[in-house]
Amino acid sequence: MNPWDWSIKLGYNQAEVIGGATRQVICAGQTSVDENGAPQHPGDMRAQISLTLDNLEAVLKRAGMDLSNVIKLGVYATDVDEALKNFDLMGMRFGPHQVAPPMTLLGVTRLAIPGLLFEIEATAAA
Repeated sequence: MNPWDWSIKLGYNQAEVIGGATRQVICAGQTSVDENGAPQHPGDMRAQISLTLDNLEAVLKRAGMDLSNVIKLGVYATDVDEALKNFDLMGMRFGPHQVAPPMTLLGVTRLAIPGLLFEIEATAAA
């Protein structure tokens, strides 16, 4: 739902109406870590966003879902301007699913693990 079109140009909807959902998945914040939780790609926002999205997709897959099921995103970045320069990655991942979930992007001074620059938490429904 978009009473205005400005957010569509930025890659997200103002709201999503979800009907008939029987399952909901609340994903913890996903970051640029390997399978052992070790931070990857220090200082490289673009690579961190890419791996963060890989990790989000892995969590959703484990729940029998994919990015098309995402209904809300919370995004945290230590450098909002640098994150926005690389937001084309979000469109590249979500675009093929034809979804633009409502999103909040917050600038933070740091994330839980030193060296991480970007984190995404998601809610998905099916």
